[in-house]
Amino acid sequence: MKYSENPDLQYHICAGKGDIGKYVILPGDPKRVEKIAAYLDDAKFVADSREYMIYTGYLEGEKVTVCSTGMGGPSTAIGVQELFNCGADTFIRIGTCGGMQLDVMSGDLVIATASIRAEGTTREYAPIEYPAVADHQIVNALIKASQKLEAPYHVGVAQSKDSFYGQHSPELMPVSYELENKWNAWVKMGCLASEMESAALFIVSSYLRARAGAIFMVVANQEREKAGLENPVAHDTDLAVRTAVEAIREMIKEDKAKAKA
Repeated sequence: MKYSENPDLQYHICAGKGDIGKYVILPGDPKRVEKIAAYLDDAKFVADSREYMIYTGYLEGEKVTVCSTGMGGPSTAIGVQELFNCGADTFIRIGTCGGMQLDVMSGDLVIATASIRAEGTTREYAPIEYPAVADHQIVNALIKASQKLEAPYHVGVAQSKDSFYGQHSPELMPVSYELENKWNAWVKMGCLASEMESAALFIVSSYLRARAGAIFMVVANQEREKAGLENPVAHDTDLAVRTAVEAIREMIKEDKAKAKA
């Protein structure tokens, strides 16, 4: 069923084919979109609808879009599916996270190889046994970019949840026993960071046969806080942004080389 008043535009993001690049950077906060778009060549405003602020420009001569998704899995899934309908097939999420291992410091970058599906959106796409995994080419491009920029980074599993306060104040929740026990299990398993969107991004992209990856800036680490270790709060996401932009440059070059081969 088509809900849009304009049949050429997607219902939620209010963009259509020709507006969106093959490569898309996905911040959560709409206020970050214009700042990220400043790293593109000839970036132009496309749409501002609900939580979806969109700019499109160019890198290495290829069209690249920046689109915010808001917070959480439902809006991320909708955005990715509608961007895909407009021609996108490569997604990199830029976001913030909370560190979970003691060596994951405030201001560090976390590159997700996979995500724990501790949220509800992906259950309406795939059985819970199906893993939420990142595209290996994107993971490798993000690693190369981090090394090139000499950024402190970690590579591994993230956790996606629906409740911010369920993470930060689990003892206040009626299901505190479940939240605390699972959190401790994930920490023991080596989970690096907690955030709210990557599982939806990875599962929806797997379903669509699209490529997806994610990089996060660590705001703080509650496990370090518990251990009485230094735990400042970081706010500047610029390093994560520059790393993602550099990774897309790398992928564009690789894709062009493959196309010529």
